[in-house]
Amino acid sequence: MTVTAAPARSPLYALDDGDLRSLLLIRHFERALLHLFEQGVLSGTTHTCLGQEYIPVALSALLRDADFVFSNHRGHGHFLARHPDPHGLLAEIMGREGALCGGVGGSQHIYHRRFLSTGVQGESLPVATGVALKLAGTGALACAYIGDGTWGEGAVYEALNMASLWRVPLLVVVEHNGIAQSTPTSAQMAGTIAARAAAFGVRHHHVSSTDAGEIRQILAPLIDAVRTEPSPLVVEFATHRLGPHSKGDDTRPPEEIRRAAESDWYDRYAEADPERFARIDREQRELVERVVAEVSARPHARPGGAA
Repeated sequence: MTVTAAPARSPLYALDDGDLRSLLLIRHFERALLHLFEQGVLSGTTHTCLGQEYIPVALSALLRDADFVFSNHRGHGHFLARHPDPHGLLAEIMGREGALCGGVGGSQHIYHRRFLSTGVQGESLPVATGVALKLAGTGALACAYIGDGTWGEGAVYEALNMASLWRVPLLVVVEHNGIAQSTPTSAQMAGTIAARAAAFGVRHHHVSSTDAGEIRQILAPLIDAVRTEPSPLVVEFATHRLGPHSKGDDTRPPEEIRRAAESDWYDRYAEADPERFARIDREQRELVERVVAEVSARPHARPGGAA
């Protein structure tokens, strides 16, 4: 399996407290979910974004309130970077009162204030394209997150074809972590994502940095062009998944898991500003602990009842 992320280095740009809180909220929320599954108190499955948290956090400052965000099965970080409501999200996952969607969406299927997620691979992209068509000329855009494994879905190509023909404000964010569930990308995808985008006349930009500030500086003018021209853009992040595919099914060899851990943003930000990082890390860990305790004590959501 090819490791494509940049080698470890200190961040070029210091994060403000808000960005650091967002990163660490997502990290501790995802860890808490895996712990809850270990305890046997959650049903179904869940897919954490451990290691990939910096992507939605970096993009959060480049998205506007009027934009739509379309997520996928690995979408908790996408949601929390957009809407910092861990109580509502955990209640949804646990099926408790106060759930975002009345407890019927679970971990993968969320609809909340211009945020939509689905566990059906690739199927959010045609919907995002249709929404982007309606947004053209307003300055707003549709942002759709997909993985490298999703490029085996025909819906992706149908959507890119129409997005290019119609010149819609569509931002496609590819979180390329090198593995589709348990299959290395090199074993299931010929060619490159850049070449596939080019076949439809869609611009492509590759990002290997895990530095949120650097990512924003690079992408800001590109995303502005999506809004103003308008036109679609594929941004491909070379990233790593630290945790399992879902709650406990990591099939990667130990050396690959070790290389993924070495690329993690967590230690680099901790080393760059130890005192501030430790303070906010503890604050967010304790926040998630309180969220888990409070939501776990709630009654189950009533079928058909309001969230």
